[in-house]
Amino acid sequence: MTDTQAVPPPMTGWQAVAARDNAAWCDLMCRAHGRPGTFAERAWTNPARTPPFYPDAVTLSPDATAADVLGRIDAGPGASVKDSFATLDLPGFEVLFEARWIHRAAPDRTPTDWAAVEGAATLRDWARAFGEPGLFPPALLAEATIVYGRTDGEITTGAVLTTGAPATGPAGEPTVSHAGDPGSGPAVSPAVGVSNVFGPDEDAAWAGALAMAAELFPGRPLVGYEIDPTTALSHGFTTTGPLRVWIKP
Repeated sequence: MTDTQAVPPPMTGWQAVAARDNAAWCDLMCRAHGRPGTFAERAWTNPARTPPFYPDAVTLSPDATAADVLGRIDAGPGASVKDSFATLDLPGFEVLFEARWIHRAAPDRTPTDWAAVEGAATLRDWARAFGEPGLFPPALLAEATIVYGRTDGEITTGAVLTTGAPATGPAGEPTVSHAGDPGSGPAVSPAVGVSNVFGPDEDAAWAGALAMAAELFPGRPLVGYEIDPTTALSHGFTTTGPLRVWIKP
């Protein structure tokens, strides 16, 4: 990756990059479950109820309003919206939790005994270790990189690494999908998204995830979000802005 590709798009910088990468991951999860969503200028939305723990909408711009999301989802009880810039006012909804977007420069390569999931059987073991068997269909492996570490032969720790959907620009260079591009879907991001980091030792889990990101996506900065970013901050991340997740009781 060149230095120019590591420069975030305008407007809200790495916060916008992280929000779009997260929306692309949510869309991939929904497509893997047979419930594809839609990208518009200000938000990704899904008219069907999404899989557990995944929002029905993700805003892509601080200019998004309630009208950009509520008319495009099943807004009944249980509906949820990821307010990526903590700017929405959603009548009838409650704040489920608040979190912070995070970013760090590309990590250096370090030795690791982690590996990437390459088949359905290993993915089942990963999902069982994560605590949600059945949530992660094998179709995810076509576009996401799911990584893991083992203890005594068993998967005990892991993470998900995402780069948006496969797309290339002139001369095969990765394209960047900006939050202001009307109707654009996910494209290869200037960063790698890090999510679903888990394990009995949180510090070791983050170290493993970063080592795999450096090995598989050298030179790519990292983005994500955390409710409590303390451990991520100890691994070189900084916070880039707030987000909220709203839910309809």
